[in-house]
Amino acid sequence: MPTPPRPGKLSTELSQALRRLRSVRPFARGSTLFREGSAVTGIYLVESGAVRVLLSNGGMERQLLDVAGPGTVLGLSESMSGEKHRSTAEAEEYTMAVFIPREELLEFLREHGDFCMQVVRLLSDDLHGLYHKFRSITAHPGRPRQRALDEQLN
Repeated sequence: MPTPPRPGKLSTELSQALRRLRSVRPFARGSTLFREGSAVTGIYLVESGAVRVLLSNGGMERQLLDVAGPGTVLGLSESMSGEKHRSTAEAEEYTMAVFIPREELLEFLREHGDFCMQVVRLLSDDLHGLYHKFRSITAHPGRPRQRALDEQLN
C-alpha cells in the first residue's frame, strides 16, 4: 500500500520516481535557488538543509513566508502554470536540492497519470497554507482574523 504523504510533501513513491530525473545541486548558505519575477526553469526538491521562501513587499524589503525543509517541493505551482516565480527561494544553510527541469516534469506527468492527483494535492496544500499565512499576516492584534480579512477586502 502506498505511503500516505504528509501535507505539502511528496509521497515516497512520487519522490523516488522524480529522483530518477534528478540533477542534484548544492547551494551554499545565502545562495538563491530562484528569484521572484524570474522565468521558471523547473522544480526543486529539498534533500537536506533549509530554504527560506521570501516575498517582496514591492520595495527592497522582503518578508519570510516559509522555511522549507527536506521533502519539500519548491516552484511547483509556477512550473505547472508556466508563470514567473512569485517568491524568492534562498538557502538558509548549506542545502542539497534535486532540480527537475519543467519540461521533464511535464513529460513525466503525461506518462505517469497515476501521480497527477498527488501533484494536484500538493498544489491544493500550497494554496491552503498560503491562505492561512495571508490571514495571519493581515489580522490585526485584538481583532478576530476573519473580521480583519473582511474589512481589508471591502
